[in-house]
Amino acid sequence: MLIYKASFEDLQEILQLQYLSYQSEAVLFESKDIPPLKQTLDEVIDEYNNGVILKMVNDENAIISSVRAKEDKGTVYIGKLMVHPDYRHNGYGTRLIKEIEEYFPNKRYELFTSTRSKDNIHLYQSLGYKIFDRKAINDELEFVYMEKV
Repeated sequence: MLIYKASFEDLQEILQLQYLSYQSEAVLFESKDIPPLKQTLDEVIDEYNNGVILKMVNDENAIISSVRAKEDKGTVYIGKLMVHPDYRHNGYGTRLIKEIEEYFPNKRYELFTSTRSKDNIHLYQSLGYKIFDRKAINDELEFVYMEKV
């Protein structure tokens, strides 16, 4: 599995992967009304134009994993880490996080996830991220904000 910077032509495929990958999050909340499942191609293009999107491809050159990041005032905001359901638990998410950190060396890294996403929290903690804040979005949804310095 190889990692590359995504091209503009990859964005539709990445958005389709996002819709597929975030179904498991929708199950955690018993709702498909979560931002990653409502994001539009125009919004992904905006993220592409203002940051970096990495992709991981399999032997058939299909995108099986992706992550996004943008830097602002010395902090790199990492988001939308996704791995195709058929490829999970093989270390691909770990590889992408490490790769995006190498893309922006010697910075402060920040990301967030839902408190219900125990696997995500465990992954980020194993990579040295620590919880520094929590925000209740509503009665059902609370985010933990994690950083690595």
